[in-house]
Amino acid sequence: MDWKIVTDSSCDFYELEKKDDKVGFATVPFVISIDGVDYVDDESLQVDDVIDAIDNCKETSFTSCPSPAEWINAIGDAKKCFLVTISSSLSGSFNSAGVAKKMILEEDPSRQIEILDSLSTGPTLCLIVRKLQQLIADNDDFDVVKDEIHKYMKTMHVVFALCSYNNLVRNGRMSKIAGLVASKLRLIGVGIASPEGTIEVKKIARGSKKVIEVILDDIKERGENCRSIIISHCQNEELALMVKEAIDKLFESIDIKIIPTRGLDSYYAEKHGIIVGY
Repeated sequence: MDWKIVTDSSCDFYELEKKDDKVGFATVPFVISIDGVDYVDDESLQVDDVIDAIDNCKETSFTSCPSPAEWINAIGDAKKCFLVTISSSLSGSFNSAGVAKKMILEEDPSRQIEILDSLSTGPTLCLIVRKLQQLIADNDDFDVVKDEIHKYMKTMHVVFALCSYNNLVRNGRMSKIAGLVASKLRLIGVGIASPEGTIEVKKIARGSKKVIEVILDDIKERGENCRSIIISHCQNEELALMVKEAIDKLFESIDIKIIPTRGLDSYYAEKHGIIVGY
């Protein structure tokens, strides 16, 4: 195959939604380290094991992004390739992909490789992969696909709801005091990705009903022309279905898909968290 889409494992897809003889797909794994045990976020990972380890973490946990060599191996001999990464503000994955691209083009300048900084995670990358597959099906011109996917990405947004804050605090993305207060009050933090791809808390809510209201308000505010939504959840299909039902009642002709989080997004969303990409 001349075309290939490669993402890091912040994308919650393991494979393309539709079989495609024109486009290959691969993911490169993060490594999640919890209390000295490394969990490789590939297709063989038992995500429930990671979630249990997070719940029982007593010392340290952190994540490591894919190496340039892993990106190169995943790209293989594809002539036209799009690499999609978690927000460059949250990880070094984008930079690692950049090193891989440079090394490949030094050997063969004729190959075409574009790196896409999702400025987000999870379902947003899934939507980008879906759109890339559609664009490639309609075009054989790499530059046309590149221009169109960048236009599409400017319209994308993400909103998330977290029931636990341990890993955000542990990794310096939320203050210890804020995390302690939120946890003690059993509050659910509803946040968004900023235009720069950083985490912003939009509102602190109590209870599922209020969380859904905040998510709907965000979609009404920023997703006027939204036609596709993907909801990733970490052991919380019940809330994901409630959000889907509320969106269905409010909007017409929106395609909504619910999927479980992979390892990396389970690590950051933690148990019962959901991420909505649109």
